[in-house]
Amino acid sequence: MVPEEAVLGIDTSCYTTSVAVLSLEGKLLADERRLLKVKPGRRGLAQSEMVFQHTRNLPELIEKINLAGISLKAIGVSERPRPLEESYMPAFLAGLGTARSLAHLLGLPLYTTTHQHNHMYAGLWSVGQEAPERFLLVHISGGTTDMLLAEKTPEGEVRLTPEGTSIDLHAGQFIDRVGVALGLAFPAGAALEKLAETAAKAYPLPVWTKESQLSLSGPCTKALRAAQQGADPAELALGVETAIGQGLGKVLGYLCGKYNVTKVLLAGGVSANGEIRRQVGSALTKQGCQLWAPEPRYSVDGAVGTAWYTAQKEGRKP
Repeated sequence: MVPEEAVLGIDTSCYTTSVAVLSLEGKLLADERRLLKVKPGRRGLAQSEMVFQHTRNLPELIEKINLAGISLKAIGVSERPRPLEESYMPAFLAGLGTARSLAHLLGLPLYTTTHQHNHMYAGLWSVGQEAPERFLLVHISGGTTDMLLAEKTPEGEVRLTPEGTSIDLHAGQFIDRVGVALGLAFPAGAALEKLAETAAKAYPLPVWTKESQLSLSGPCTKALRAAQQGADPAELALGVETAIGQGLGKVLGYLCGKYNVTKVLLAGGVSANGEIRRQVGSALTKQGCQLWAPEPRYSVDGAVGTAWYTAQKEGRKP
């Protein structure tokens, strides 16, 4: 039997260790992930703690991959958070070091990309779309609330240019701060979404927006004060989701008009939230824009995007 040609992708983000194997045609052959452990009551990890846990997790996840019948052709890895010269985070060194070592020992080409591109390619792979010549990428997570203009280059890469953001808190920080205040474990996204599903109505949390900017610190402060005063937890949870979704919808509507784009791709852990997707989708439909919402598993951190980027790079080789 002819071995199936495939690639290995690696991503070591702030809170997830991930490895994935994709065939050159895009068939998912392996997808292993492990959330980093955060002690109850805490709202995050120091970078040194992230590196330590990634270093322990990577060998165990790689050992789960069965390469029987597979011919590995290349390795890809996220080497930094964003495609900016000053973008750096020690957590990504764990994945980069492992990828470099494996590529050298196995005599395979190594492709590096960014965590933000990893999210983008995972999303495109999930929705079954090639990257258009021009579209908007929305990357919303604990450390990012970025709205980026994505443009294909003559070399086939995708250039990401920041065009909109939150001027203070990120969407994930808003969710986690309110979630922890409500007694939920960090990161609080999934638990807050489940809590919100039981709400009869959303607690009102107005969001300031102006053109390509939004502010989430005001509604977060109001939500925390309401939690202390005994407001209904489910209504607060739904209020948080609604505030983020409506704020993003307004900013994205403005950007779609400004840059005359009709496709918007969601990415990042916060984008897996169903209510936020509904709010954003509703706003974009009114603007005549199409929302591409990947399966939630491929919105959150993983290595499928890095693997898909690598598969495409390897497949384009002469």
